[in-house]
Amino acid sequence: MSYFDKDYREIITKAVCGKGKKFTEASHTVSPAHRPSSILGCWVINHHYEARKKGDFVEVKGHYDINMWYSYNDNTKTEVVTEKVSYLDKVPLAVKDENCITDDLEVIARAIQQPNCLECKISENGHKVIVEVEREFLVEVIGETKIVAKIDPDHSFDDEDFEIDDLEQELLDIEPESKESSEH
Repeated sequence: MSYFDKDYREIITKAVCGKGKKFTEASHTVSPAHRPSSILGCWVINHHYEARKKGDFVEVKGHYDINMWYSYNDNTKTEVVTEKVSYLDKVPLAVKDENCITDDLEVIARAIQQPNCLECKISENGHKVIVEVEREFLVEVIGETKIVAKIDPDHSFDDEDFEIDDLEQELLDIEPESKESSEH
């Protein structure tokens, strides 16, 4: 829709043209060098990711390290094993504005839940460890769009309507809040 009317102006601006959120629980298998007796701790570190728009969703591609501390040899020795895990999350765009006027889009992805270990248990065969991890992303797609503003026909701004000296005087007339009222 295009307005060619003296009472309207088309303004091109950047705006959020798409938004989505996705929560994921993933299961990973860690292979320690020794048969584990018990799990002493498990944590996720070194999370890195990037995002790009693909059709009606945003692909978030990333990786993190799973560090698992375990005991072995009938709980007489301990060791930490680290495994790098890669993932690809497809975040659907629940909110889409089809009025973007450019294909040059900026994609912002934020991990609102960093990858976190939910559970870590020794597998049934006893040689591997199953690690349950959760993560959640919020994505926004920003592009150029048009907005239309109606001009007030009863008022037009002239240089005489707005004097710099008047503005300076108005600013001087404003008294700052007293210290007492701002402390309460």
